[in-house]
Amino acid sequence: MTVNYGSRRLVVGAHYGLRDWLSQRVTAALMAIFTVIVLAQVIFSRGPIGYDKWAGIFAAQWMKVLTFTVAAALLWHVWVGMRDVLMDYVKPVWLRLALQVFAIVWLTACAGWAVQVLWRL
Repeated sequence: MTVNYGSRRLVVGAHYGLRDWLSQRVTAALMAIFTVIVLAQVIFSRGPIGYDKWAGIFAAQWMKVLTFTVAAALLWHVWVGMRDVLMDYVKPVWLRLALQVFAIVWLTACAGWAVQVLWRL
């Protein structure tokens, strides 16, 4: 009796494991650090918190770049999570592909909107 392992293997998303796990942790840590930075600016600011105060926090160029970097990290975090959920739970390939394309288009539109909000394009 001959056993031939691997000749009929079905390759799915399992090879993403460590890279996905690590990217989720790195992006989450980046978002947590950003949250602490924004909270520190809000807590240590004087006077009432209104539009002018929020606009002042995000007026500096370094803060805009940091905010967009965190927005990009958030979008990547969402993409990895959505892709993994779709690969695990949506079995029809055509539906999974359609949902992945929708997610990509939606996340790209969100990135464009973030640029527009941050730099008033």
